[in-house]
Amino acid sequence: MLDFAIFAVTFVIALVAAVLYLYPSSRTASGIPGLNPTDEKDGNLQDIVSRGGLHEFLVSLHWEFGSVASFWFGGRQVVSLGAVQQLRQHINPNRTTDSFETMLKSLLGYRLGAGGDAAEAVMRRKVYENAVNATLKSNFPLMLKLAEELLGKWRSFPESQHTPLCAHLLGLAMKTVTQLALGESFGDDAKVLSFRKNHNAIWSEIGKGYLDGSLEKSSSRRGHYETARSEMEAMLLSVAKERKAQRKQTAFVDALLQAGLTEREVMEDCMVFTLAGCVITANLCIWALHFLSTSEEVQDKLYKELDEVLGSDPVSLDKIPELRYCQRVLNETVRTAKLTPVAARLQGVEGKVDQHVIPKETLVIYALGVVLQDSDTWSTPYRFDPDRFEEESVEESFRLLGFSGNQTCPELSFAYTVAAVLLSTLVRPLKLHGLKGQVAEVRSELVSTPKEETWITVGRRS
Repeated sequence: MLDFAIFAVTFVIALVAAVLYLYPSSRTASGIPGLNPTDEKDGNLQDIVSRGGLHEFLVSLHWEFGSVASFWFGGRQVVSLGAVQQLRQHINPNRTTDSFETMLKSLLGYRLGAGGDAAEAVMRRKVYENAVNATLKSNFPLMLKLAEELLGKWRSFPESQHTPLCAHLLGLAMKTVTQLALGESFGDDAKVLSFRKNHNAIWSEIGKGYLDGSLEKSSSRRGHYETARSEMEAMLLSVAKERKAQRKQTAFVDALLQAGLTEREVMEDCMVFTLAGCVITANLCIWALHFLSTSEEVQDKLYKELDEVLGSDPVSLDKIPELRYCQRVLNETVRTAKLTPVAARLQGVEGKVDQHVIPKETLVIYALGVVLQDSDTWSTPYRFDPDRFEEESVEESFRLLGFSGNQTCPELSFAYTVAAVLLSTLVRPLKLHGLKGQVAEVRSELVSTPKEETWITVGRRS
């Protein structure tokens, strides 16, 4: 059970359990340099924990063994790719997409399609993507309203007051995601607080408890997690039943119901979207505002574009594609913060990367956090520099990794839209300033978040 849970969370893939049990004697990826297992049962799991997480472990693995490296998880050898050239070789013949939807459904025990049917999984995925897009179109004025409410709060602060980005932007993300996903009744702060309590309990264990095995060792923590998940599922089922009876057509849940999904399927997709949507949206916004607060030059360039494209008008959905520099700022935020540091694929057929043969059924890790700060791909990789995305080769590498273009996961596309609205709303009337001496360290979990609260001060533009 622990092996399956760790696979599900750490490697972001739904078929791992089947591989473990159906293909126990599959061939190893012999000849690929890497670590020997330090434990017969757990492989290199303790090495991952000792390094502080999977991303940190992969950094050291690729530093020692190069861009194609291997390690062991239980009794199975895993291959990790840590450079763009090697990822390109693997992705091109293996064009499938993995996302938070896949990972979370695996973790929560939700099937991707009826009876595991691949065609059904593809259909559900398309319904999910269409529902996200429809929700953005139907609720854009609400997104703008919530961003303007935050602007009003920040305008009321004295210019010397320290503003906590994590607290404020997680709150904004929770309000935005719950109202857009579940309907206008979540405009009630009490309902959002109840949602947040269960969301935090579930996500904290997904981010830590499954990886180090501590959740399985603590009956009280396990009980707290199971209670939170049950309460969340019951709430989402209740919302689905209510919205179905009301025949409304504005929220994410409504689009799923109109597509003919069962109430159970609707509940599962709402669970995935609200869990992932809140965390990805909050952290994209946190990091974007943090990086802007550290660079007056970038902030001024963004202000100039917003003034030229929007003037004094509020941003609209059809204007967002014209905000090209804003898009570069968000792309560079994802890259610099390593927003989602790991993805994975299951090797469907025998493949080859460089001179290395990767046998069928091998789990292949995409060490995105390593690749996003590889100096061979990105000049001055630790510098926040949105102008790097003026180069087509840089944009192409970013698309290859699944962070832009038609391979972007729906939750990240949603977060980009919320972040574009937020930046358009805040940067024109305000100037953001970081605190002297403050260093925002990255905690690389399933979504990279600051290790500690990040503070800024807010001034008015003259």
